[in-house]
Amino acid sequence: MDIILVPGFWLDASSWSEVTPPLVAAGHRVHPLTLPGLESVDAPRAGIGLRSHIDAVVAAVDAIDGPVVLVGHSGGGAIIHGAVDARPDRVARAVYVDSGPLGEGGVINDELPAEGDDVPLPPWEGFEEADLTDLDDGLRAAFRARAIPQPRGVAQDQQRLHDVRRYDVPATVIACEFPSSLLTEWIDASHPYVAELARINDVEFVDLPTGHWPQFTKPAELGAAILAAVDRAA
Repeated sequence: MDIILVPGFWLDASSWSEVTPPLVAAGHRVHPLTLPGLESVDAPRAGIGLRSHIDAVVAAVDAIDGPVVLVGHSGGGAIIHGAVDARPDRVARAVYVDSGPLGEGGVINDELPAEGDDVPLPPWEGFEEADLTDLDDGLRAAFRARAIPQPRGVAQDQQRLHDVRRYDVPATVIACEFPSSLLTEWIDASHPYVAELARINDVEFVDLPTGHWPQFTKPAELGAAILAAVDRAA
């Protein structure tokens, strides 16, 4: 199976490096992406929006023969959902890592402080304690050293969706910061945060208790969880 890995904010393809070994060992082909504007700290980010990132993922799907599994971490969940909407017949499963699908008109996070076209990684004080679970001082320093400003448009643009067949693509939610039991409670209560997720016809939940960046705090466990989801897709 071909697996396209979409990083969350401030990260490039290398952020998946400790997650992919079990996928490769199992014979799968991995395609971690560096999205437009995330090539380097000095890369231009003017004019790059949410659709730019969705289009980059769609181009990766189109470059592969056969079905793919899309994996999106954090803000990458909104991006892969846009790609599922664009190519519902090509995606065997969508895997949301501490994230979920973003519905029509939603934005990823328009409250993050921006500096011109950039959204820099905020100070740690700007995150909830649950975000930072297991992210020790060494991991925090390594994350900050590798962090690349996110294009402002990706954080602030509204999601635009067109094809209801996206709801027929099976999904896996790897729940880290919030347990799956809480997510299912929100679905039962029609909470707007999970409104789009609730519309997907086939959703499975996998608990991986840690903070918001399991690719750093529990990479082996995350790799195993993704592998299990891919095996179900295959």
